[in-house]
Amino acid sequence: MNPFEFSIPQNIIVGAGTLAQVPECAKKMGGTHAMILSGPTLKKMGVVDKAADSLKAAGIAADIFTDIEANPSVTTVEKATESYLASGADFLVALGGGSPMDVAKAVGVTAKYGGTYGGNIVDYEGAGKVMGPVVPMIAIPTTAGTGSEVTAFSVITDHRRDYKLTVFSYELLPEYAILDPELLTSAPASVAAACGIDAFIHAEEAYISTAASPFSDAMAEKAMELIGKNIRRFVARRTDLEAAEAMLTGSLFAGIAFSYARLGNVHAMSHPVSAFFDVPHGVANAVLLPVIAEYNALADHGRYLKIYNYISEIPAYADEFEPMMLVGAIRELTAAIGIPAGLTDAIRQAAKGKEVTAEEIESKIVPMAVDAMKSGNIAVNPRASRQQDIEALYRKAL
Repeated sequence: MNPFEFSIPQNIIVGAGTLAQVPECAKKMGGTHAMILSGPTLKKMGVVDKAADSLKAAGIAADIFTDIEANPSVTTVEKATESYLASGADFLVALGGGSPMDVAKAVGVTAKYGGTYGGNIVDYEGAGKVMGPVVPMIAIPTTAGTGSEVTAFSVITDHRRDYKLTVFSYELLPEYAILDPELLTSAPASVAAACGIDAFIHAEEAYISTAASPFSDAMAEKAMELIGKNIRRFVARRTDLEAAEAMLTGSLFAGIAFSYARLGNVHAMSHPVSAFFDVPHGVANAVLLPVIAEYNALADHGRYLKIYNYISEIPAYADEFEPMMLVGAIRELTAAIGIPAGLTDAIRQAAKGKEVTAEEIESKIVPMAVDAMKSGNIAVNPRASRQQDIEALYRKAL
């Protein structure tokens, strides 16, 4: 066993109706003026205004920024930072999926330390560049997927490079995370599926990572148990609060697991797919997962059986199990919840009617593989990978 360490410095609140505790959390942080960062859909649905009104009713000022897109860009971070500084706010509320949380974490850095590196989040890319505490934040997920409310990462798209950059620092961790399953009930089935399988992959990759520890294993195993038992049920009916709460909690545990054990080839390869073709992150992960699970089967040392039993509707026993059975179970699960069959379908769906040729996709495989190899996740994947291996995996996933 390798030496390991961990700490859980956050305050986590889980349960139906807990959105109402935002003012109480703000006051405990000493906050007097919030900037709520969210997306346009939640604004239209009234969820953003509900959060703002609860803060105002408690005597806490609240401004709103909702111009956050999927796969948020460096430009969006710059605009949100300008809005935050102009508002006079003293804390952030990230309300939504991974995109608002990624932006809020980035704004927390650039608003606090912009003078040092010029205010551009690109200057903080990598690890160890955030000098100290950032702007305090309350994270409120409205999808069960990213686990961003408990992760020390911010992932931002730099369109100048067609590249997803990552900022890593435990200073990015929100002070409070509020998990209210009532906020998940309006999610479309496609969003619930993509986010839910993303959360499962966080746990699965952390579990087989070479950096795994008994602590990350405990988080990953519970995450896979909760998600595996509930993802089909949740995608089928998002108003099922019991399933929604299980998915949220599983996503949170998965986020903790990969914060300490990292991920693997799935995430290393999915980020370039999203950067080059704007495929939703969870979808890109899901179509890559069975291909990479097959690739990693050579390195399995008993963990595939446990993963299989978390997602399969028919349990298996050690004397009858073969690692390739997990690959089949993954394909069955992703098909059942409506994930595209391969990368080509996912890319063409993301293009929304714009023609994407096979030749265009092929032309991006080498650049995507180059970017994937820059990810630290490659180093902890259970089976070693060279660039030519990554290129082959992309082609097999098409």
